Amino acid sequence: MRNGITHLFIPGPTNVPEAVRQAMNVPMQDMRAPDFGELTLSLFSDLRQVVRSRDAEIFLFPGSGTAAWEAAITNTLNPGDKVLMSRFGQFSTLWVEMAERLGLDVEVIDVAWGAGVPVKEYERRLAADRHGEIKAVFATHNETATGVTSDVAGVRQALDSCFHDALLFVDGVSSIASIDFRMDDWGVDLAVTGSQKGLMLPAGLGVLAASPKAMEAAKSATMRRAYFEFADQAKFNADGYFPYTPPTQLFHGLKVSLDRILRQEGLDAVIARHYRLAEGVRRGIAAWGLDLVAEHQSFHSDTVSAIRVPARVDARDVLRIAYEDYGTSFGSGLARLAGKVFRIGHLGDLNEGMCLTALSVAELSLSRAGARVPLGAGVAAAQEWYLDSAPVTTPLQVAAE
Repeated sequence: MRNGITHLFIPGPTNVPEAVRQAMNVPMQDMRAPDFGELTLSLFSDLRQVVRSRDAEIFLFPGSGTAAWEAAITNTLNPGDKVLMSRFGQFSTLWVEMAERLGLDVEVIDVAWGAGVPVKEYERRLAADRHGEIKAVFATHNETATGVTSDVAGVRQALDSCFHDALLFVDGVSSIASIDFRMDDWGVDLAVTGSQKGLMLPAGLGVLAASPKAMEAAKSATMRRAYFEFADQAKFNADGYFPYTPPTQLFHGLKVSLDRILRQEGLDAVIARHYRLAEGVRRGIAAWGLDLVAEHQSFHSDTVSAIRVPARVDARDVLRIAYEDYGTSFGSGLARLAGKVFRIGHLGDLNEGMCLTALSVAELSLSRAGARVPLGAGVAAAQEWYLDSAPVTTPLQVAAE
């Protein structure tokens, strides 16, 4: 028997706020009813605000972020099209594998796990592509496996400096609604995320934003697709409906989640909170004397920290002890990082107390797994940061609230 709650500090699925959970507890309803659009139409407009786009077409596919990946590729590219991609973590690797399996000619750049999208190398290869053979450039904004955030604005600058017309695909699964993301400003053509990350919902929705340029490309793309057809979706979505049975309960939850993000807290405040909480976690890790996988602070992710354990310690023991003895889930090291890394997810419905809990349990688990971690050091370092960086709230403000 385990007392208390099980703490969830993985980079997705994330904690679902109680208000969102309650909103999903509704009877089944007719998805062809005349008033169904009253629920769904606001979701499309709110999601445009989240990705900061004025005119992107928003698609909600039952599935995960991976489903949205596939929808983005199959609707806008042709078999044999040449695309430029980079691998620097498990999820960017999986995206490359999908592109290859779907019949694209992938020019892939391998980068150290801990670095990010190689913007300069992208620019060099785009400049050399004098006949426009590269039809799309792919960038993983936040590599969840390594805790690395890349410079998407830099990728757009590379495209523009070369006067290159390739589509820009961005995996924003663990960044959108948590880390600053600007679809229009960065000239992103296809942006992908999932419901189970910053949107604070259960898994089950793949979210895809497509630019007018991407929608135009979809008109002539010849890659095989059926369920993921943009044209079918867009036709029905115009009135708030779907070409197949949608996950209505998730829509009710998404409505509340988006209201929290955009109107109760505010998107800019959400992004600032993620930075502030993540920086506290990073300072705690530094106080243990341990390193992040991210090679430089410019790559630090505000949604997940991937932590290297000492050579004599197996990170899988840290995970097991945390879960079995302290009722806490941390993210595992993936692929080549298995046993060498554990991850603390710090995104979504999160506050200072939760981050301090994550650090305190991690200290206990590391220590019992054989790491010489000074107990309390990580918690104290994070506390100092949270204290010094706390928003100023005066007694007058408290009374007004």
